[in-house]
Amino acid sequence: MSDIFIGIASDHAGFELKERLIAWMKEKRYVYKDFGAYSEESSDYPDFGHPLALAVEKGECRFGIGICGTGVGINIVMNKHQGIRSALCWRPEIARLTRAHNDANVLALPGRFLSEQEAIDIVESFLSTEFEGGRHIRRIEKIPVL
Repeated sequence: MSDIFIGIASDHAGFELKERLIAWMKEKRYVYKDFGAYSEESSDYPDFGHPLALAVEKGECRFGIGICGTGVGINIVMNKHQGIRSALCWRPEIARLTRAHNDANVLALPGRFLSEQEAIDIVESFLSTEFEGGRHIRRIEKIPVL
């Protein structure tokens, strides 16, 4: 694994929240890689979601954070990758449960529907929760399409 811990990506609709989360990650001294978008100019979430998902699959990033307007589009894109378990979260409790029960490795956020503090609380919950294993392992093993 490289020294990149968290990958983060957005389209134009998630750009502002992505930038705020990057500032927060810098303050917290998280190691991260920004996969774009790099402005609020109209862009397409697959252009940024696929590279983020590939980096998580390859182990270049332990976790990913994807942001678009609703979080749905970028979540769909990232879940097309076999090694990704992306979860759309809008509350810290959902983020905690998706890590604990689903071993999610990517967090999708609805950029147009969260305040900066709500997003930070969700990211903190996601990053601080470990996978419980146990009975959840057999379910996760049934996810990949062979």
